[in-house]
Amino acid sequence: MSLFSTTYDVIVVGGGHAGSEAAAAAANMGAHTLLITMNLQNIAQMSCNPAMGGIAKGQIVREIDALGGYSAIVTDKTAIQFKMLNKSKGPAMWSPRAQSDRMQFAECWRTMLEQTDNLDFYQDSVNGLLFDGDKIIGVKTALGLEIKSKTVVITAGTFLNGLIHIGDKSFGGGRAGEGASRGITEDLVAKGFEAGRMKTGTPPRVDGRSLDYSKMTEQPGDENTEKFSYLPITKNLTKQRSCWLTYTNPEVHDLLREGFERSPMFNGRIKSTGPRYCPSVEDKVNRFATKDRHQIFVEPEGWTTCEMYVNGFSTSLPEDIQDKAIRSIAGFENVKFFRYGYAIEYDYFPPTQLTHSLETKLIQNLFFAGQINGTTGYEEAAAQGLMAGVNAALKVQEKDAFILKRNEAYIGVLIDDLITKGTEEPYRMFTSRAEYRTLLRQDNADLRLTPRSFELGLASQERMDRVLEKQQKTDLLIQFLEKTSVKQEEINPILEAKNLAVVSQSMKLFKIASRPQLDFSDFSDVEKLSIFIEENNIDQEIIEQAEIHLKYSGYIAKEKNNADKLNRLENVSIPSQFNYQKVKSLSFEAREKLSKIQPTSISQASRISGVSPSDISVLLVYMGR
Repeated sequence: MSLFSTTYDVIVVGGGHAGSEAAAAAANMGAHTLLITMNLQNIAQMSCNPAMGGIAKGQIVREIDALGGYSAIVTDKTAIQFKMLNKSKGPAMWSPRAQSDRMQFAECWRTMLEQTDNLDFYQDSVNGLLFDGDKIIGVKTALGLEIKSKTVVITAGTFLNGLIHIGDKSFGGGRAGEGASRGITEDLVAKGFEAGRMKTGTPPRVDGRSLDYSKMTEQPGDENTEKFSYLPITKNLTKQRSCWLTYTNPEVHDLLREGFERSPMFNGRIKSTGPRYCPSVEDKVNRFATKDRHQIFVEPEGWTTCEMYVNGFSTSLPEDIQDKAIRSIAGFENVKFFRYGYAIEYDYFPPTQLTHSLETKLIQNLFFAGQINGTTGYEEAAAQGLMAGVNAALKVQEKDAFILKRNEAYIGVLIDDLITKGTEEPYRMFTSRAEYRTLLRQDNADLRLTPRSFELGLASQERMDRVLEKQQKTDLLIQFLEKTSVKQEEINPILEAKNLAVVSQSMKLFKIASRPQLDFSDFSDVEKLSIFIEENNIDQEIIEQAEIHLKYSGYIAKEKNNADKLNRLENVSIPSQFNYQKVKSLSFEAREKLSKIQPTSISQASRISGVSPSDISVLLVYMGR
């Protein structure tokens, strides 16, 4: 059957991180899916830094993996360096991060997608949407083709009316070397959607052969590497490439200031909002004028390429200013540019126009994911893409939407923040945004989410079997520690070596092991424990789970109790299209905000800015609670 006479279950518009995860999820759910992208050679391209994970973002990647997504597997297969960040802090803060080979990353993604059943591909630009009243029924392409579908997921990234800025030069484009996408915004605005503009930027790429690394500080990966995916199909790194650290200086800052009057950020040509937590170098120099230096991380783009990413030097200044300023950084004196940094403005749609399934409120069967929702970052985009793809497939199958709560996943926090609070600047995930971060650790994402995904038919039987084995062995080890005693003559040498108080009698292992100053590795000579671990094939992942349980069980129990209270409010639902204007006891601001957001539960209503506790009390009374 011809591609264009087929009515698809799901069409995914855009082949970035959001679009790739959306297409994979929908297809793996059994939906006949078409991925349309402007250039099939650039599927899941790392448009900015060649890395995945980081603070809170690493937790998201592990959650994607636990749900059956591809991002973690691709990252592991293409990683050139691995670090577990915040290891000196508690486990709620541990965040995996990997540098990737940029070219291998895109190639691996495409290979995995091509090996996915139910998934078709087509290279073209979507420049219009097909509607039947308040339902979407397909898309129109630049070649004039109309392709029908039961649902559509738009993951357009920075391409919607994208405008690239370098100094006083501006030109249309979705990213360097690629054109912008036109027509989608206009069709959506005509249907009543509110649109806005956002801005992001990227640093220069330079020739690593022209740098003097002797003037920089080497940043190697972890000695004992880990990985992202819970599946055994990927392996820990055995060799790595280092990154390098250098700094700007007052001379660099003075040279940058010479170009401020020609900067689109400062002369008014860029009017949209950029990312607060990833500012351009000129923004840093302007906002933090008292600082005489800023960090510059020099990151390799792959195993074999000499191209280097200059992390910390994002800029849209004129190319001559970029050239002069960067040459005053230690190690960059003789730098050769591969390409200059630039800023890009693009259309987004305030995400309060979506439901928690990422379906739009105005148009049925239309889903948004990624930067179109005002987010920034590969990981945030991929997470939304996966959830939109799952929910598009479920909509076709006439099943209930799959929604993660705030106490279930960082993905749940991300989507709830977007839907409930909206965003006026590019949204980035942080651990501080998650009130239940002790529950939402990177180490237990599989325990939290794989059973949910397995019920959907997305996570494989292999994933589920591994989760069950992990949980059973963790419980077995904890039980052993709780019932097994060790004599003081066996444990006291360990305590003395750590300058800790010794014990005067035999004691349960769990009580000793729960001391914060001790690690499980300190008990390697305890015979009973060593024998048990060997006989039961207990690996390091299980030991880590048991150790976290022993040391943080009180905190975990407290967060679970708070989460249960939240869930009781989640269960107090609010009828769809509820008329808040008739509830005169609500404040004027609350009525305005509630009418706009249309929360589905009392809990969601309580998280809306401008809705006070007294407004929530009024709603509870009104709902008979």
